[in-house]
Amino acid sequence: MYYASKAFGFFAIPSNFVILTGIFGALLLRTRFARWGWRLAIGSLVVLAVIGLSPVGNALIVPLEERFPPWDDRRGPPQGIVVLGGALSPDVSHARNTVALNEAAERLTVAAELARRYPDARIIFSGGSGSVIFAERPEAEFALRLLESLGVPKGRIVAEDKSRNTVENARFSRDIARPKPGERWLLVTSAYHLPRAMGIFRKAGFPVEAYPVDWRTRGTGDVLRPFPTLGEGLRRTDTAVREWVGLVAYWLSGQSSELFPGPMPRGECDRAGAGLDNCRP
Repeated sequence: MYYASKAFGFFAIPSNFVILTGIFGALLLRTRFARWGWRLAIGSLVVLAVIGLSPVGNALIVPLEERFPPWDDRRGPPQGIVVLGGALSPDVSHARNTVALNEAAERLTVAAELARRYPDARIIFSGGSGSVIFAERPEAEFALRLLESLGVPKGRIVAEDKSRNTVENARFSRDIARPKPGERWLLVTSAYHLPRAMGIFRKAGFPVEAYPVDWRTRGTGDVLRPFPTLGEGLRRTDTAVREWVGLVAYWLSGQSSELFPGPMPRGECDRAGAGLDNCRP
């Protein structure tokens, strides 16, 4: 199932699908289906331009980022913090013997900040290796190195280094945390990833409070904001579409609590033991 989901995920990324369609069209040009080949080849170029330069990527990612509000600390400190992987490149880190961060680095820098702010909170970093083709060292290994360099004592961090996807993040972190009723646990991950992650953690029976970081947009005003380069737009569109496809796929497979998870109604929060920061009035 895991490998099938990875294969499906490759073709669900718009830029991959569009460019493969264009290549297929080019191959048809020397056959009796040349007319269709021209249509596919030219059409793929047009679609690449639209999704790369138009505001499509922002329009798709803004609803994901706006789904959960910033966490409010007025109710007091949390008992635990779960930080999801995805903030660094394990293969580059291993090859260069350093910690190579990517654009989601805020997941780790915020984790260090929260560790200092709440010295009694337990910290779990959840991130193994999701690579299918190449053998990679687990991300947790390098994340711990960075957090220690930022002043977080090694003894405060529990490394969960077996998970390959968000479902395993939730299950393995829950088994490590063994949260008690009434405990407040934060889930730190990119804002656009929180709807899917929260639904999966809820389904796994691990009530957590959303702590969004790593915003890619300035807010709803960016819905109509185009991109200055094709690469930026394609990357944003790929990221957003992958999350929307993941939301549908995990819901249909029964691994998420709902199709588009968001703050829960107050009554459901009370029954689930979730923090009020994730509840609707």
